[in-house]
Amino acid sequence: MHFSDDEIETKALRKGDLLVCEGGDIGRSAIWNGELERCGFQNHLHRLRAKHEDIVPLFVMYYLQAGFTQLGIYEGAGNKTTIPNISRSRLAALKVPVPPKPEQQRIAAVLWKMQRAIATQDRLIAATRDLKQSAMQHLFTHGLRGEPLKDTPVGGPMPESWKPTTIGDIASVGSGGTPSRTNPAYWVSGTIPWVKTGEVDYCVINDTEEKITPEGLQNSAAKIYPQGTLLMAMYGQGVTRGKVAILGIDASINQACAAIQTHDDSTHPDFLYYVLSHNYESLRGLAHGGQQQNLNADLIRGFPFGLPTDLAEQHDIAAALATLDRKLAHHQQKRTALNDLFQTTLHQLMTAQTRVANLDIDTTEVADHVPDVRNMVDGGTQDHVADAVNMARKRQKRAIPDHFVDADKMITGKTRGRRR
Repeated sequence: MHFSDDEIETKALRKGDLLVCEGGDIGRSAIWNGELERCGFQNHLHRLRAKHEDIVPLFVMYYLQAGFTQLGIYEGAGNKTTIPNISRSRLAALKVPVPPKPEQQRIAAVLWKMQRAIATQDRLIAATRDLKQSAMQHLFTHGLRGEPLKDTPVGGPMPESWKPTTIGDIASVGSGGTPSRTNPAYWVSGTIPWVKTGEVDYCVINDTEEKITPEGLQNSAAKIYPQGTLLMAMYGQGVTRGKVAILGIDASINQACAAIQTHDDSTHPDFLYYVLSHNYESLRGLAHGGQQQNLNADLIRGFPFGLPTDLAEQHDIAAALATLDRKLAHHQQKRTALNDLFQTTLHQLMTAQTRVANLDIDTTEVADHVPDVRNMVDGGTQDHVADAVNMARKRQKRAIPDHFVDADKMITGKTRGRRR
């Protein structure tokens, strides 16, 4: 696509420019960090550029985030059309607080440190997931005993002492049902946990969103399965089909779930859980049907895999993978806590419930350049988290920001560009 010199000049981005979504997720914004020497922007974005040196773009980005997602101060700012959007004129008319530049920098630095800690957890989550996938690939091919491998007609290569088998050889596969939704007696004040496929998501199920009554259980195909039963989603929207979970309680299930119960103690249920987790894509590939492809009990029974004859090896493999699951859960919980802290602190800082103007905060990362969220380093993460927590705890007298200006007085607005 050809662009004239004038178009290139007027649509070009500079480091520090703030880009704001016009439609869709209205108000979602990001800062251009100048990764490319020459880059423009499409016509569904607004470009905001500081008119003078007293504006910190990162502060404005965070304020827009709070304004659109938490404070509700921009409700009604968008145009009410078939596709909601915010025009250049409406965006330029929005009120934005402008505290003194040093305070803007301190606010941006606090929030930036918290996002940096969140990004670190994101990387640790991704790395742990990759490690688990690699571990499963190795363990289910080579085992733990260093044995030579043998080729098998089903289940692929496996250690010599392992035996090729199928789900149907070592377990029963059942299902459940759904009581009639038209009969309140089957649902109101229900006490029996009832599992749906959306709850089957690589976890231990200790509670359910819905519960049914004993009458609903008796008058439907639903049945109760004991704690420890392995569940598989046989169909469902998106990525649901093929996922597995373990019952942590006695519970009933609907007809879209398969209940897998081992015949005897020769198969460790946790080992089987990880076998099926590892073969998620292969199991999904067995599905058939029309527009919505489904699994069924016969397809699950016929699924082949390699089974260690030594129950202790099954246990050790499952235990190794459970350790990685605990590490993954730890980082996910930590990320959730950090994100909750970020959202709380964002609200407090942007409503002046917490003031940082007189606090000693390192602003070097945000004062003279735009930090790159994607280029984090692990070093000092604990310090960043501690700094953020300390900032959130230092409550000062509630105050309302008293430095407000119209957005169009501090930033240049959008220049219409072509789609790229």
